[in-house]
This record gives sequence, C-alpha cells and structure tokens, in this order.
Amino acid sequence: MSTAGFAKRLTPCRIRAMKGGTPIVCLTAYTTPMARLLDEHCDLLLVGDSLGMVLYGMESTVSVTLDMMIAHGKAVMRGATRSCVVVDMPFGSYQETRELAYRNAVRILQETGCEAVKLEGGEEMAETIAFLTARGVPVLGHIGLMPQQVHTAGGYRSVGHSDEEVAKIRRDADAIGSSGAFAVVIEGTVETFAREATASIPVPTIGIGASVACDGQILVSDDMLGLFSDFTPRFVKRYDELGKRVGAAVAAYAADVRSRAFPTEKHTFKRRS
Repeated sequence: MSTAGFAKRLTPCRIRAMKGGTPIVCLTAYTTPMARLLDEHCDLLLVGDSLGMVLYGMESTVSVTLDMMIAHGKAVMRGATRSCVVVDMPFGSYQETRELAYRNAVRILQETGCEAVKLEGGEEMAETIAFLTARGVPVLGHIGLMPQQVHTAGGYRSVGHSDEEVAKIRRDADAIGSSGAFAVVIEGTVETFAREATASIPVPTIGIGASVACDGQILVSDDMLGLFSDFTPRFVKRYDELGKRVGAAVAAYAADVRSRAFPTEKHTFKRRS
C-alpha cells in the first residue's frame, strides 16, 4: 500500500474523534467486490463473524474460525481504500487469556492489514482490551446482545428488560468506555439504556438495534440489501430487495438458455480470416 493510500484511510483514532459529531456510517463486508461498493459511502467496514450465517449457512457465529476471518479480512482489504476496516475476533480466539487474545489479534492485523479488531464482552473483557490497546492493538468493543454467547444467553433476544440486565449494561458501557477501546458496538439493547450509555462514555457508540442517539449505526449489508432472507431482525431496515432481483434475473437467464435465445451471435466468436 502506498503512503498516500494509507493517509487516505480512516483510522481508529479518527473514528474515536467522531464522538458527538456526524453519525458514523458502518456496514459489514466479507468480499472484495462488496467492499469496493461500500467503501465510498462508509466510515467503517466490519468483517463480521456474521459471515458464518450469511455466507456459510451456519446456525450461529460460534463455528467461525480464525482462518475464515483472516481470509475474508484479506478480501475486504483488497477492495477498501478509504474506510476503517475492522475484523471480528471469532469465538474462542480471545476469551481464554489476554495473551492468547494478543497473539490472535496480532495475527489478524499482520495477515490482513486491517486497522483494528473487534471482540465481544463487557466488564469481563475490559482487562483484555486494556492489555491489547496498551500493546498497540486497536480494539472495537461490543456490548448488549452478544451473538457469540447465544447458547448461554438463551437465544438472540434484546437486553435491558430487567433491573439486572440494565445494571449489567451500565457496568459494561463504563468498563469498555474506559478500557482503551476506540469505540463500542451496542447491539439489541433497549433504546433508553443505549441512549444513556452513549451519553455516559467518552468513546463513540455504534448502534445495531439500539438507539438513534448512538454516535453511529451498523447493519449487516446482506440484511439491509435483501440478500439474506432466512430471517429479518426487528432492527433491520431493508433498503432494497436484491435477493428477489437476483432470482428474477436468473429466471430470465434460465428461460433464454432453454429457449436457445442465449447466446446470440454477438455473444459468440467467429474465426479470424
């Protein structure tokens, strides 16, 4: 990458400086072509472990591996020149010890060239985040609904409906806000408390099923574009139905092939004289 290209890219420090300003635009990306399409319009691209469900048909993100995340991180970096690219640390790659988290985070940064990693967890992960950031690894936090904990949480459900959950959200926000993370994703959290967390911590909050008051918003691109249709979370706004359009285009192609309307003469080659 050229020095000019590096200077052009948004950094974690610049994302952090966007606290309280123009909302931060974030989407997921898993491939080079999609990264190229999103890059111009986004401040941050997340190579999310949601790719396990969206691309690989897994039931949850728990089965996603470090090698998978690195492969897709490399692909996105080939297509993004402006956005801050963050790669998810998959389940099991950081929870055991802070030293393991550091080794795996460094591997992600070195092998993909991305700007930062993201990991899930509140107060229980604050020490690990502090350990990583003190050693030069930028970290995006993630609190509220945590998909990697789906088996212990009893499924994908919003949080903040009991006094215990509210207290936990507040502790998690404070812990991650002071851990050294440059920003924090708040997912699937009752609006009142996502708004409260945004006002109470010094780093940007990026909402997904949280609050319009968050400092930014993120969606899974395939949800937003109508490419993933297995289910639609309450917090998703569909901006297109590309899945239906792809289906219609393929149906038209199939009809042309079967009727011998394709290929035509302009789609074939003639011998040069």
